[in-house]
Amino acid sequence: MPTVLINDLDHYYEEAGKGEVIIFVHGAFADRRIWEPQWQYFRLKYRVVRYDLRGHGQTGGSSLEHYSMASFANDLAALMDALEIDAPIICGLSWGGSIAQAYAVRYPDRIKALVLAGSMAAIDLTLTDKLLCHVLVPRWLMSLLIRSMSVQNFTHFSFKLARLSMGKYWLSRDEHARQYLEQCMYHMDGNEYLKIWEAMYGFHLFPLEHITCPTLMLNGELESRNTFQHSKEILRRIPGAKAKIIPEAQHGMNLEEPQQFNKLVEQFLQSIS
Repeated sequence: MPTVLINDLDHYYEEAGKGEVIIFVHGAFADRRIWEPQWQYFRLKYRVVRYDLRGHGQTGGSSLEHYSMASFANDLAALMDALEIDAPIICGLSWGGSIAQAYAVRYPDRIKALVLAGSMAAIDLTLTDKLLCHVLVPRWLMSLLIRSMSVQNFTHFSFKLARLSMGKYWLSRDEHARQYLEQCMYHMDGNEYLKIWEAMYGFHLFPLEHITCPTLMLNGELESRNTFQHSKEILRRIPGAKAKIIPEAQHGMNLEEPQQFNKLVEQFLQSIS
């Protein structure tokens, strides 16, 4: 099992192919396998790397008492150092896109290009966000619920909350994709689950104006209105950022419509090469 020791934790990772490097960063509560359609496609033309984030998948938990966005961005930077990667293309989905933002702000000279798919700009950007994280489920209540409920029960609760705020099929219309993500969440350690949620509650708007690399923002056509508000803010702040829409897709766009996703990413990369 390929692992690399970064920031006092063995991270599980995989790499394949040759050429320019693309690092794929998965979303919260998922793992590297979410990138399988992209992994199979881009490995033929690029050197591709995917890994399980701290607290996720085969990387598993760590001794850190608390996680933050900086924790995950620092892990990404250390992974690049360990694998001797300089200035890669970073492609992040959802929370992975938020980690990619944090990395690009911290290390603007160590990234060639950025692909943000269904990425948030902050935990409390919109009115809907503020209602959820400050009124309906404030941080203290979220921590209490996770501590008092099983991971499985809280997963059911969070999915119901997401459906109410973002629509019944906010994640994906594909049943296999939904089941995969639910199973990832069910198998998480309770303490890690809590630390990841706390990191999400601590996610606030970055100075995205500091990002200087070419940036592509991708969204599924059927994403929630709230997600498009985040995209609008990201596009407004990152100089020269471009946006594309994947027809008939939702949040899990890379799994729902992999051919369209891969095509748009490849066109973007060809335009900057």
